[in-house]
Amino acid sequence: MDHFSTKRLTAERLNESHLPDLVALHLDAEVSRYLGGVRTLDVTKTYLATNMAHWDQHGFGLWVMRTQDGAFVGRGGIRHILVDDVDEIEILYAYKREFWGQGFASEIAAAMTDIGLLHFRLPFLIGIVNVENVASRRVLEKANYVLERGANRHGEDVEIYRIRR
Repeated sequence: MDHFSTKRLTAERLNESHLPDLVALHLDAEVSRYLGGVRTLDVTKTYLATNMAHWDQHGFGLWVMRTQDGAFVGRGGIRHILVDDVDEIEILYAYKREFWGQGFASEIAAAMTDIGLLHFRLPFLIGIVNVENVASRRVLEKANYVLERGANRHGEDVEIYRIRR
C-alpha cells in the first residue's frame, strides 16, 4: 500500500525525494522534542535509508503526508521496533507545527490503525509516547488504544499504548 488518502490528507510511501522535507521537520526543535531531539542532515539521511529498507523488508513502513493541495504536513507510519527485546509494531507520526491542533494526527492515526489491523492483518499495534506529550496520548486514546504500561526508553519516561485486532 504505497499510497492512501484520508478526508484531508494524502500519503505516499517514503522515498529519496522526501529528504528536504524530512530534514526541515527534524531540524525543528519543538517538533523533535519528543522524538529524541533535533536530527542533523546526516542522521536524517540514515533515518530515511533505514525506513526505506523497512518497506523492502516488511511491505509497510512510513509515509509522507500532504494536504490535498500538496503542502507537506509530516510523516507517519507503521514499523517494527524492539521494546525490551520484544519485536513490536508501532504507529508513529510527526507533523510540522503549523499543522498542530487541527486533528491531522487523530485522522492519520485512525487511518494507520485500520491499515495495520485490517489491511495488513497485524495482530496488534502499539504507540510509544513520552509521558509529557499529552497531545499524542490523546491521539492514541481517540484511536482506541489502551494504556498498557510505563517504560523507560533511551532515558525517557514513556507510556506504551496497545490496540489488538
